[in-house]
Amino acid sequence: MSLKPIERKSLSDAVFDQLSDAIVSGRMAPGTALPSERTLCEMLQVNRGAVREALKRLSQAGLINIQHGGGTTVLDFKRTASLDLLSQLLYNAEGTIDLKVARSVMEMRAALGPDIARLCARRAPPAIHARLLALVEAMNEAKEDLPTLQELAIQFWDLLVRGADNIAYELAFNSLRGTYDDLREVLVEVLGEELRDLSSYRAIADAVRRGDDLSATHVARALMEKGTQAIFQVLAALETADDSADDSDDENSTNEEEMS
Repeated sequence: MSLKPIERKSLSDAVFDQLSDAIVSGRMAPGTALPSERTLCEMLQVNRGAVREALKRLSQAGLINIQHGGGTTVLDFKRTASLDLLSQLLYNAEGTIDLKVARSVMEMRAALGPDIARLCARRAPPAIHARLLALVEAMNEAKEDLPTLQELAIQFWDLLVRGADNIAYELAFNSLRGTYDDLREVLVEVLGEELRDLSSYRAIADAVRRGDDLSATHVARALMEKGTQAIFQVLAALETADDSADDSDDENSTNEEEMS
């Protein structure tokens, strides 16, 4: 039997999770006025300190607007929130992966990757060059061990983004990596062709060493395209399966109504 430790949450964490889930799921629409702190305390059976801390976090996350003396309203998070929300958006209310969000994450990954490689080739110090080549050698030794290749590939891209010396890319990468970690076990087989393409990883490392930003961009784009297309095929198949299941449910519902 495989058991996981029970996650301990503070009261404010529990309040934050419940309210943020209601907002991102659409159950609380933009413009909706939140109940007063006192009412929230009564509804959630928590103290006022927990509610205030949760509301502060919701405000910082761009999910609500707190007007002192004027109440608290839900914001349109698509206009006000940051990338930090991606991990939460990845799962819908049923606990399954939101396919549109997963697709969006992979599209952003594919868009950022080549430019990160380009800037790294322009700016990275020699220490980055050596570490990239060392990671490629470690990947070569890993052979067909996909989980190990996946971890080494993440380290490879982490080095590239550090070498790119672009704080905006670094912060975006951190958010994407956090979301990717949630999907890591699901994606490891799907990304197999990309992870096994050691010649491309070596070519990127060599291009960075030479300062050849054009080659680094070109190879990185082609490498990421392999994984992106594989993932898009899986997502398309899942979307088709979901549509078929919905059609089947509708048909069954219609048949039941006709029989009644």
